[in-house]
Amino acid sequence: MTRQKMLQPEFEIRALKQQLFQAQKLGSIGAIASSVAHEFNNILTTIINYTRMASRSTDEESRKQALEKVLKGGQRAAVIVNSMLGFARKGKQERASVDLASLVEEVLVLTSKDLSKYQIRIETNFVSRPKAPVIASQVEQVLMNLVINARQAMPLGGKLRIEVRECADSGFAEIVVADSGQGISPENMGRIFNPFFTTKLPDEHGNGGTGLGLYVCRQILEEHQGRLRVESKVGKGTVFAIKLPTNPEGQQFYP
Repeated sequence: MTRQKMLQPEFEIRALKQQLFQAQKLGSIGAIASSVAHEFNNILTTIINYTRMASRSTDEESRKQALEKVLKGGQRAAVIVNSMLGFARKGKQERASVDLASLVEEVLVLTSKDLSKYQIRIETNFVSRPKAPVIASQVEQVLMNLVINARQAMPLGGKLRIEVRECADSGFAEIVVADSGQGISPENMGRIFNPFFTTKLPDEHGNGGTGLGLYVCRQILEEHQGRLRVESKVGKGTVFAIKLPTNPEGQQFYP
């Protein structure tokens, strides 16, 4: 058997994984698309109204304040568009040293309106801003999925806490995503990472879970030599902990 034939199955598996990652990413985008579109529409309305105000005003101070509102609206729109494009595109698959807290911030730009809609308070605690060699879009995909899952676990509102820290002694960085939601039953805890297993009921649009989100998250993190751990209590909430090596070449064991 030639070397080319031996490598063919491995290439096909990797290609299928990338297709799965992209399909799951598009599902995440779909889950927040309505809220992002609503926020963008509000920004455009603000820009239009203040532009009209500035064009009609004869008072210099009022004109200046109106134009400042237009500028802020435009800047906010640019942040949303850039975050969405950065998340949606496949991008290069090479790893680069990335500030993990900045990835959290970019995901929150896209999900903040959705979280606000469901009366979910966001609490962030960046103990430090560790960098790790990662494929940024893939780690964002993991974070997006965990945030959406947390929101869906709190249908009546609640608190979402996200922490970022560096565990210097172990050579790992950690991102914690914790919710105050329904929690996961003990009988389901052992199955949540299985492909096609889901406990999500269809929402108001008839969309339920595919059972691929957490499976894909774990696959992505394992390819980064990282880990995804979970703790949960029914009625108390769920905590997911992402661990990523800050120096994969020198890392031998998971903490």
